[in-house]
Amino acid sequence: MTNRASSSAGNAMRLDGQSALVTGADTGLGRAIALELARAGANVAINYRANAAGAEEVAHAVEACGQKALVVQADVSDEDAVARLYQQAIDHFGTLHVSVSNAGLQRDVAFEDMTLAQWHAVLDVNLTGQFLCCRAAIREFLRRDVDPAVSCARGKIICMSSVHQAIPWAGHVNYAVSKGGVMQLAKSIAQEFAGRGIRANAIAPGAIRTGINTESWQTEQAYRELMRLVPYKRIGEPQDVGRAAAWLAADASDYVTGTTLFVDGGMMLYPGFADGG
Repeated sequence: MTNRASSSAGNAMRLDGQSALVTGADTGLGRAIALELARAGANVAINYRANAAGAEEVAHAVEACGQKALVVQADVSDEDAVARLYQQAIDHFGTLHVSVSNAGLQRDVAFEDMTLAQWHAVLDVNLTGQFLCCRAAIREFLRRDVDPAVSCARGKIICMSSVHQAIPWAGHVNYAVSKGGVMQLAKSIAQEFAGRGIRANAIAPGAIRTGINTESWQTEQAYRELMRLVPYKRIGEPQDVGRAAAWLAADASDYVTGTTLFVDGGMMLYPGFADGG
């Protein structure tokens, strides 16, 4: 039996010689993930939908880390656009080793008022988009064998989930359902492809300081209210998620697949029950 864990050269936290693609990498969590992967030694394809200036800024930051960067515009809910996105990255870098499906959005509305368009807007990006990206990545991983000089695994999939894959969220039903689907997507991919050397995991952030939730931390009162849900008593920073992604992409986590890594300051501990409920 081949011992893949002992066949990888170099530091197990490094990604030297590897190439990664991060969707929604022009801002927020995607930006932080792209930069942490670059700091670990990976070349990075930076996907964006509309914020070209932000994507170019991230590319310059990746290059400042000494790595190669590629900027590609694509709507991850569009099957043809995703195919072009991955093919451009593969053509540019030769192959891909890491795929991070990060692009996502919220369209919050009371359930009784939710339109089918609002439902589809979230599911098409947050869940179908991740399916399309994971499928494109796996097709590339299967095209080649494991190269133990580069990585123990044939390829690494990282899906961006949320604590709301497990915590119900009234008023955000479309978002919570999409993240529950992401959890099963990552687990099912992991189960199907583990025997072929492909790892798939999810990251579930809690409250992170990004533009998507500015109202939750922008004022002192809002921050105090938010901290009632976070036992660790600080908001997460994008680099907290970026570092988790870099670990999941590296050989240091080679025996980890089919799991969700919660990066939430303890939000999943249900702090409302700390004093007996």
